[in-house]
Order: sequence, then structure tokens, then C-alpha cells
Amino acid sequence: MSETGTQADAGTADDPVRGEALGTAPVPLSVLDLVTVGSGSTASRALTTSVELSRLAERRGYHRHWVAEHHSMPGVASSSPAVILAHLAAHTRRIRLGSGGVMLPNHAPLVIAEQFGTLEALAPGRIDLGLGRAPGTDGATAAALRRTETLDEGADDFPEQLSELTRFLDDDFPDAHRYSRIHAVPGPVQGSKGRPPIWLLGSSGFSARLAGLLGLPFAFAHHFSARNTLPALDLYRQSFRPSAVLDEPYTLIGVGALAAEDEKEAYRQVLTGALSMLRLRTGRPGLIPTPEEAEAYGFGPAEREFVDGWLANLVHGTPDAVRAGLDELQKRTGADELMLTANVHGGEARLRSYDLIADAYGLPGAA
Repeated sequence: MSETGTQADAGTADDPVRGEALGTAPVPLSVLDLVTVGSGSTASRALTTSVELSRLAERRGYHRHWVAEHHSMPGVASSSPAVILAHLAAHTRRIRLGSGGVMLPNHAPLVIAEQFGTLEALAPGRIDLGLGRAPGTDGATAAALRRTETLDEGADDFPEQLSELTRFLDDDFPDAHRYSRIHAVPGPVQGSKGRPPIWLLGSSGFSARLAGLLGLPFAFAHHFSARNTLPALDLYRQSFRPSAVLDEPYTLIGVGALAAEDEKEAYRQVLTGALSMLRLRTGRPGLIPTPEEAEAYGFGPAEREFVDGWLANLVHGTPDAVRAGLDELQKRTGADELMLTANVHGGEARLRSYDLIADAYGLPGAA
């Protein structure tokens, strides 16, 4: 761990949930990272790109950098968010880092409390704990992760698991509880002054309602569940009850976004991610194809319909066009924060996109 992860250098002065919009952005902009692996590349290279992306995001004024948990997907090297976040913390100083998210039913709550307590000790005041209830993979892999064939059990127990995790993080089980003498270390038992804020993530109404009832910030996966975005955000806001965490609702939405110098190049890049998603949805997961491979692919009618629908919910084009699309989406949804994800073949295209979007919004730190 480098000195950049120590108490002296870590942390941001802003609210751990509510960021500050910079430049001319109407709301804070953040990064969602799947650590994508392109054809002809390696997971090592993808992880190096994630470090470069985190440094770029910090330099350009993005508010946070989250890593998403996925399993058994060759083109996605983010199966261990806590490990990746520790590495990113060692190479950054200010940007918030977190999980977008950890799939709670895949893990024992104590394990997550220990992992994120450790991350908080490494990078005090910079860690977010985003939680989801989906497996982040197919049914067979989820069964292997959870050591059970009954996958619904984990999802149905999500509120109970969340309560248990929160108590481990706060070290406040009642004396009569069977876990009252168990401590998540590092944690409050060692004198920690805080813990990572908890976010609930979702792509439907369940987590939206639960986040509202608990007064927690809510992150919605607009990038792959666009038609459910407005109903879920409305449900969250209607269900919201003020808490010790928030006085009023706070919504973040994940948005697929890719900017390039011209519209044609942007389309070439996003087509690689669309083809990768098509293959995943049809049981053929693999590395992200190259632009040349995507352009040469012979899409059947049903495949073309899927790809066109996928791209319709992805903001892509020139920097000004992407800014206009993001501004319209933010206005339409009322989101308090936009978290941008760019799952395309090349790391250079991804890094360039985040730079161009930052330029379009007049964010600081241009090279």
C-alpha cells in the first residue's frame, strides 16, 4: 500500500453521499467500472486501465469510481470488488471509491463488513458500500457461490442480511443477540470514527422501496433497465423516510455513455459492447469483440432488434451530443448524480471518452 492510502492523504471534504457538481455539470458525474477485457487483451491489462481510469477521474473532477461485482464472465474482470478497490485506493488520493455493487446474497455479511472495514481503514472517508440482491451471474454460478441450489432464498432474505451487515459495521448487536460478542475487524471496536455509507442498488422496485423505507441513497441501473427507471425512482421517492443518513431522497443512475471525436467512431466503439451483451444474453459470453469484428458480424433480424434497443438507451456521439443526452436524461429523471459506464473493447477509447465528457462539462484538470 502506497502512502496515498494513508490517513494523511485520504478523504474528501464533501458530503460522503452528496457530491458537488463541478464545471457546468448540473449534477455530480461519476464512473462505473466493469474492468472489461477486450479481445486480444488480458485481465492484467484491464486492471491497469482501471487504475488509469481512477487517476483520470480524480484529476478531472469525477465524484466517485465504483466497481461492479460479476462472475463467470470472461470479458468482465471485476469478480472481486474489494481487492480491486484496495488497489485503486493505493493509486489515488481524493476520489471516492466503492462497490456498484457487492451482491449481498453471495456473501456472509460478516465477510463484507470485514472487507469494507479494511478498505475504510486503508482509505478513511473515501469508501462507499453499494449493495445489490441479484447474483451478478447465471444461476449455476450463483449456486456455486452460495453453496445452495435455492437462489430465491438469498434474495428473499436480503432485508435481514442488510440489517445484520449494518450491525456488524456499527458493532452494535444487542447483548442478547447470538453475534453480540463477534466484531468485524477493522471497525468501530478499534476506535474507527466512521464506516462506509451504505447504498442500495437495483433494477426494479424491490430495492427502491427498501432504500426509501430505510432512508438510504439509491442507485438505479438505468444502463440495462431503462424502462424501469422512472417507476423505480418514483417508488423510492414516495417510500422515502428521513433517517440519520439522509434528510431527503438521493438518487444516482448508471448510464451507458461513450464520447468520441466524431459520431461514426463513437458508434464503432459502442457496437462492440452491444455485440458482447448480445452474446452474453444468448449464452455465449466472451471477451469484448474488436470494432472490426463487430462491424463484420452478420446480425440476424432478432439480433439487430436487440442491438438497436440496447444502443437506444446508450448516450453516444460527439462530446457535445453526449452532454446534451446526459443533460436531457438528468432533467427527465431528476437524478441527483449520473454514474457513467463505457463497456467497449479498448481501454484507450474508454479513457478518451471520460476525458472528452469532462471537457464538454468544463470539469477541471485537463491535460
